[in-house]
Amino acid sequence: MVSNKKKVYAIINPVSGTSSKHSLPHHLAEELDAHRFELHIFITGYAGHGSEIAQLAIDNNVDYVIAAGGDGTVNEVARTLIGSDTALAIIPLGSGNGLARDLHIPLNPKAAIQIIKEENVNAIDYGIANDHIFFCTCGMGFDAMVSQKAANEKKRGSIMYLKTMLESFFQLKPQEYEIICAEGTLKDKAFVVTCANASQYGYNAYIAPNADIQDGLMNIAILKPLNILDVPQTTLQLFSKNMDNNNKLIEILTNEVTIKREKEGVIHVDGDPVETSKDIHVRIIPKGLKVLTPTNVTNSKFTPTEILSNILRWV
Repeated sequence: MVSNKKKVYAIINPVSGTSSKHSLPHHLAEELDAHRFELHIFITGYAGHGSEIAQLAIDNNVDYVIAAGGDGTVNEVARTLIGSDTALAIIPLGSGNGLARDLHIPLNPKAAIQIIKEENVNAIDYGIANDHIFFCTCGMGFDAMVSQKAANEKKRGSIMYLKTMLESFFQLKPQEYEIICAEGTLKDKAFVVTCANASQYGYNAYIAPNADIQDGLMNIAILKPLNILDVPQTTLQLFSKNMDNNNKLIEILTNEVTIKREKEGVIHVDGDPVETSKDIHVRIIPKGLKVLTPTNVTNSKFTPTEILSNILRWV
């Protein structure tokens, strides 16, 4: 007799993210009805273990793979599931939670489990930057410098990030970039060049508020050099979904681009720093990953209280 149950693998990273995960296996077993779901729970033990389990899920024709952890865990599992029939589910337990936030997945674990029970499968785009896969953003300039400095810090937390951002702001010398795509060529100095498949970095920091993770395109956000007086307004616009009103921002909508810069160095892919060549080729792969998402989503501007909360969460 063939079972109609959906096979589910839950991959829990016990050390990533910011929240305790001790009760999560119990909540999963309690919430996912055993008559509908065949649940298998895995606890990762080393770097790359999540990818191995996700590949095992594909090999075993598993319907859904739950990634429970921070952005690193989610991205590792998602990269493995690309192009397969197995759908990603997310229980976001990190601080940035970029992909989860963009897909409107609740940050509360119990609420996120309810999304899995709805079984609403959608296909989203992903990007490739010089062979490095990303789902939300990749970029160079200020944000890449911050990601590199943060990766080298032993201590984490808000004070470390604030210190890193201030150091990066005063140390960064904006490079000249040549941005070449089918829509034309732009050559200019920039503080930040971000290729946004999704609308935000994470932390509700919206670098490209109009970006759509399902349209087969990326929004290239080019922020011209800033001075210290530009910082308050730019920060407010970033966290209030109003960056498209920034007079130093240029935006290009395309599906493929080559970015030439003055020298090789660091870019970031979903916040992770990677060394790469002077020329960066970025393209979007449409509908390459299946994901479980909420059935009902409402988009709205943030209230002043929410904007302040977003800023304080970032720093």
